[in-house]
Amino acid sequence: MSAQAQQPELKKAKTSPVLQTHSGTFHADESLAVFLLKVLPRYSGAELVRSRNPEDWAKATVVVDVGGEYDAEKLRFDHHQRGFNEVFGHGFKTKLSSAGLVYKHFGKEVISTVIGQPIDSPVVDTLWLKMYSDFVEAFDGIDNGITQYVSSEPALYRSRTDISSRIGNLNPRWNEDYNDQVLDERFNQASQLAGKEFLERLDYLYKAWLPAREIVKRAVEKRKEVHPSGKVLVFDEFAPWKEHLHILEQDLAIPADELPLYALYPEDSSKPETSKYRVQAVSVTPESFESRKALPEAWRGVRDEELSKLTGIDGCVFVHAAGFIGGNATKAGALEMARKALEL
Repeated sequence: MSAQAQQPELKKAKTSPVLQTHSGTFHADESLAVFLLKVLPRYSGAELVRSRNPEDWAKATVVVDVGGEYDAEKLRFDHHQRGFNEVFGHGFKTKLSSAGLVYKHFGKEVISTVIGQPIDSPVVDTLWLKMYSDFVEAFDGIDNGITQYVSSEPALYRSRTDISSRIGNLNPRWNEDYNDQVLDERFNQASQLAGKEFLERLDYLYKAWLPAREIVKRAVEKRKEVHPSGKVLVFDEFAPWKEHLHILEQDLAIPADELPLYALYPEDSSKPETSKYRVQAVSVTPESFESRKALPEAWRGVRDEELSKLTGIDGCVFVHAAGFIGGNATKAGALEMARKALEL
């Protein structure tokens, strides 16, 4: 055997992945995009390079918010090029920024990694859509200069506490001495700030919003056991229910003539057996003050024994003057109030 044959084969040195974004002034969208990528194990130890040099872009593993190219297979995620109009889909119409692009392609994996659930889990899919609606879409809208409100009226006040403003404020001031090192350090702060708020919102949705959804879903599924019309919901524990109800109505394709009109829940969820109960009219939209069917006009503003005599229902406590909510000393009494209100 020759000496050449006996020499061990030289292995190529492994190179770490490189995440690339632009240098100079930074914005909220690439700050979040970089953080999301670093959540993923394969990019957690990646080198971050901030440059406007095309030679650097060509050598990078993932390029975000620079380069004039959107190609998910090549891991290129810019949104500044002419003709770019990509949206998230699923009914969303806001043009994506680099944050939305990265989230669209990696968001499910990010959520799966953070909460420890399989990527194909319905929980991950639900949170992926909800996190875009609640958090990421604002990054896209602000970076693309999309007005939040459709109105010709000027804003009545200003707010500079949104996350995009706070990230923008991390950039050096116009009259402040700085260099590329300072900008890179500030960008890292910005990315951590965006990521911290992303994780906090995800934690809330996973541990509080999602359990509430399950409570509302059970009540919706059992609504015809409460009343044959399906128009009365009963919760044996309080949970934020308005938004979930409107979403579930669409998901379950509930017919318009079977939409719930009233929701009952205990004032004290820790002791539902002895608690007073509220009966609340379902609003037209989650944010609306207009009810689908307010409690009867004759009951509004009346209280206690006078209300019980008027309704013929024992234990009545009150009905608000606007008719959107009332109360009774017992669950059975509140249910009777809802049933009578349906008939009036």
